[in-house]
Amino acid sequence: MTVLQVADLSFGYGADKLFQGITFSLEHGQRAALVAPNGAGKSTLLRLVARELTPDTGSVVIRKGVRVAYFRQSHELQAEGTVLDAFLSGFSEVLDLRHALTAAQHAAASGSEADLDRLSDLTDRYHIAGGDDLERRVEIIAAHLGFTPADMDRPVASLSGGERGRLQLGVVLAIEPDLLLLDEPTNHLDIETITWLEKHLAGLAGALLCVSHDRAFLDAVCPNTMELGQRSFRSYPLKYSDYAVAREEDLARERELAERQEAFVAKTEDFIRRNIAGQKTKQAQSRRKMLDKLETIDRPEDVWATAEKVRFRFAPAPRSGDIVLDARGLGASRGGRALFSGVDLLVRRGDRIGVVGPNGTGKSTLLKLLAGAGAPEDVGDVRRGTNLCQGYFDQHLGSLDPQRTAVEEIRSVRADMNVDATRQYLSRFRFYGDDALRKVQGFSGGERSRLALAKLLLEPRNLLFLDEPTNHLDIPAAEILEEALAGFEGTVLLVSHDRRFLEQVTTRIVAVREGRVDVYPGGFRDYRDNLEKLAAEAAAREAEGREAARGPAGGARGGRGGASAPRDEQRGAAAAADRGAKAPGRAVRRSGATMPPPDDAADAAARKRAFESDKAAARATERKRKRIKELEAEIAAGESQLAEMRDALKKDPGGDWAKLAEAARKEQALAKRVDAAMAEWMALSEELGASATAGGGA
Repeated sequence: MTVLQVADLSFGYGADKLFQGITFSLEHGQRAALVAPNGAGKSTLLRLVARELTPDTGSVVIRKGVRVAYFRQSHELQAEGTVLDAFLSGFSEVLDLRHALTAAQHAAASGSEADLDRLSDLTDRYHIAGGDDLERRVEIIAAHLGFTPADMDRPVASLSGGERGRLQLGVVLAIEPDLLLLDEPTNHLDIETITWLEKHLAGLAGALLCVSHDRAFLDAVCPNTMELGQRSFRSYPLKYSDYAVAREEDLARERELAERQEAFVAKTEDFIRRNIAGQKTKQAQSRRKMLDKLETIDRPEDVWATAEKVRFRFAPAPRSGDIVLDARGLGASRGGRALFSGVDLLVRRGDRIGVVGPNGTGKSTLLKLLAGAGAPEDVGDVRRGTNLCQGYFDQHLGSLDPQRTAVEEIRSVRADMNVDATRQYLSRFRFYGDDALRKVQGFSGGERSRLALAKLLLEPRNLLFLDEPTNHLDIPAAEILEEALAGFEGTVLLVSHDRRFLEQVTTRIVAVREGRVDVYPGGFRDYRDNLEKLAAEAAAREAEGREAARGPAGGARGGRGGASAPRDEQRGAAAAADRGAKAPGRAVRRSGATMPPPDDAADAAARKRAFESDKAAARATERKRKRIKELEAEIAAGESQLAEMRDALKKDPGGDWAKLAEAARKEQALAKRVDAAMAEWMALSEELGASATAGGGA
């Protein structure tokens, strides 16, 4: 069932068109990523779909009765009411009943029969309307987004910018819409919350159109990728990583096709010039008519070409000593709450250390302590090595003056650079023309991040402290920064929630959680594997808890009592985290206590559940094996057909360019189907391999 149909959509400001001729549709249950560099109009397209803007041409049709929810980057929340009121704002009937029920509860304190009857009536109506179940569902979502039960009664006006962003995300998720529009949903989320959000969206029943610069998130959530260009719109039935490969192949084929037509046209025009007045005049005239009728094949639009021109280059710096930092007994508290204590960390030259953990645990605080910029009340000692040239990137971009231009910002560091040299330097960071003369206060988030990095790289550095360096950067800029840092000869300590960035850059991970600081010498993959293990343990413990609750002592809990479930889950996850830290080859404990794992005896019911689970797993494995065989046959046939089609495309079309273009389109469509089959085959093969390894290990 189609829930969204976009046809021939165009939009621009004045004579400048952001995009034109955009046509696509979304089916119920389909999840698609919308990708393009910063400034291409992704957010504008979402606003057009949400009918907040009117297109210049074209139409947006949403199926009648479809519920639409839209998460904006701007976090436009009304600052009225409580957090729970905001979560329930999409359910006006339930929210009105809840307010009436609260008033009735206060009135019933009088003990009058009329007030008690009204309370009883409203309680029944609230239950029939599904208010209890809705509140429990909302509180579970809120817990995963970092809101405690106590936070549910906080005024929305008291929330920080990051908290408002997470609240707005929870509001749109609670609605369970038929069409969900997400614009950078992972901003302000930590790794654990992003992982939960991926699983939540994977189970989404409705359609999803998502804009994000988080490559790992797009791979996990969206099996379809749409590329927005100024004059083109590409759609691939592939996740982002596979799309990035497929589009390069498509562009190469399309460029070759355009070049072959250009060569043919040039050769034909040369023949016409040489023979228009000679013996072959009729042939020349015939060929001119043919050229007039020829449908020109334009060179393909490469939407990422300009974005990939950013260049992050580190100025040559002197070599530092082998020991860069030796931290002993670091500790910090903020707002009367201890963040961490007793942290020891030895940093050697060439280390690239990532600092990760949930929001609010003190990652940025730890980075500042290591950089020598901690608060006076912080404790511990950091011994610094020799010959250090340090640079610090602040996620809040406090190093930028909003009243200065980009040129003035650069010259505030390097006064010896004249205006022309400064503008040439800024062009390496995609500041072209008059952009370099604009004031910082008018810059977008991505432009500010690139300018702050441009300032940081002006001077020789052999020790870098980076706090969320990829915030607001588009995908090409983040990838280029990855490459620059991977080849950086100095030492890097960084805070980030970008998993792909952490995978590519870091050699060690420092995890800050609940007052503990753990070091993972195996890098981000080691840390991620440990997180998955802890999540599995927490899920198993939660399942055991639900099974136990069904016994004589178990009972249904109504009303706000449902909030205990997420609290139990959090306690279970924390206990699992303590046990997981003792696993050999995993985190090296630096501070905090551990809890011994409980002695879980498997009873008969547990053995029965395990038997049924094994049977289900065996059936699933057999289905996967069968599907793999089908895919192998499909891939073999497709590759054989592709080879024939590509051989045919290499032959001279004899002037029939329409037929050649149609053949190229068919070849491209078949190539996409083969790529999708190959991606599915690889995923299933990896799953079977992992299952076999797990079974052998048991």
